[in-house]
Amino acid sequence: MIERFHRLSNAPEEVQLAAVNKSGFAIKHIQNPLETIKLAAVKQHGFAIEFIKNPSEEVQLESVKQNALAIHYIHSPSEAVQLAAVKQKSYVIQFLSKPSEEVQLAAVKQTGSAIKYIKNPSKAVQLEAVKKYESVAKYITNGAM
Repeated sequence: MIERFHRLSNAPEEVQLAAVNKSGFAIKHIQNPLETIKLAAVKQHGFAIEFIKNPSEEVQLESVKQNALAIHYIHSPSEAVQLAAVKQKSYVIQFLSKPSEEVQLAAVKQTGSAIKYIKNPSKAVQLEAVKKYESVAKYITNGAM
């Protein structure tokens, strides 16, 4: 079976597509896959993005739509990708380096307790979190309120 996967790079596009539609992780056996193959792979399993070099923003977005935790495998995701991920699962903000205020607000609007994963949230983010979920005040430690 492993030998068949090694042949995927030389297989016709429709065979590659069938393989990634069955298991998105099959993409790791395809050298230089076409964009359509990349998209199919992440639609089948968001974590397949781990095996895609320099994924396009479209591939990144599809990946986090399938599984927000896939953002963990995306190097320097755009704000759009970050927003898509936190709108699905607010706690993935913990995997983001310096999320914008807009991304922070989206996370706390979904779940106020996401503020516990935000370093130095702005006053606006703190207010939004507390306004929706008063109990999250315990996670605000910088005294900005």
